[in-house]
Amino acid sequence: MQAVWQTGTGFIKDFLDLLGEPRPPYTTLASTIKNLEKKGFLKAEKMGNSFRYAPAINEQEYKKKFMSGFVNDYFQNSYKDLVTFFAKEKKISAGDLKEIINLIENHKP
Repeated sequence: MQAVWQTGTGFIKDFLDLLGEPRPPYTTLASTIKNLEKKGFLKAEKMGNSFRYAPAINEQEYKKKFMSGFVNDYFQNSYKDLVTFFAKEKKISAGDLKEIINLIENHKP
């Protein structure tokens, strides 16, 4: 999705050119792009024998949907379990947790 947002609109080859090494095979990227389209994250416009793709949602909306699905699939929809996992794996510091608590306590809708 980063390559799509960076390009705005483009063809699979355009997105492939933006990816760093090692680049995935063209067919792998094409499958990924098609899956993102099926999920509603991308729009496709037929142009000749190929498709031009554009983002259907912005980055913030994508993050919300992706994280919601991720937490649901891997942590039984528990954000507490997600944070606990990172704490046990030592991927989050006590300082980071304090910042998160501060954000939660001072969140103004």
